[in-house]
Amino acid sequence: MRRFVESFASALVDAGLPQMPALVFVALLATDSGGLTAEELAAQLQVSRAAISGAVNYLSPVGLITRERQPGTRRYRYVLQDPTWFELVVRRERLLDRWITTTRDGINALGPTTPAGQRLAESLAFVEFLQREMPAMLTRWRELQTNNPRRKST
Repeated sequence: MRRFVESFASALVDAGLPQMPALVFVALLATDSGGLTAEELAAQLQVSRAAISGAVNYLSPVGLITRERQPGTRRYRYVLQDPTWFELVVRRERLLDRWITTTRDGINALGPTTPAGQRLAESLAFVEFLQREMPAMLTRWRELQTNNPRRKST
C-alpha cells in the first residue's frame, strides 16, 4: 500500500498538488474507512504530526477533506469528502472563470496582434472550450453514477 500511496501522490504532485497534501489525500483515499486521525496518518506516512497538520490545513479549505471529532475523545479524524473526484473537478471548473478573466485582461494589455497576445488568445480559446464542455461531462458522470448498481452514493 505504501508504494501505491507514494506513486499516486507523486502523480498528484506532478499535477500541481503539494507533496504532503498529496500524500495525506492518497492515504485517506486508500483507507477503507476513508478517514484517519493525525496520529494514524503520521504513523502510516512516517512523518511528523506537524506535517500532517499543514497538509490538513491545505486540503480542508479546498473541500477535499473534513475534520470530525471522534466520539468520546478530544481527537479529530480527517475524512474524505464524497464524492471526492467530482468535487475536485467542480472546484477546478470554478477556477476557469478566473482564468478566462485574467487571460482576457492579458490579451488587452499585450495587444491581440502581438505574438504574446496571440498565445494568450489560443490559451483563452482552450480554457473557454473546457468551460463549455465541463458541465455536460459532469452531468454524464452523475448519470453514470446514478445508474451504477455497485455505487452506494454519488
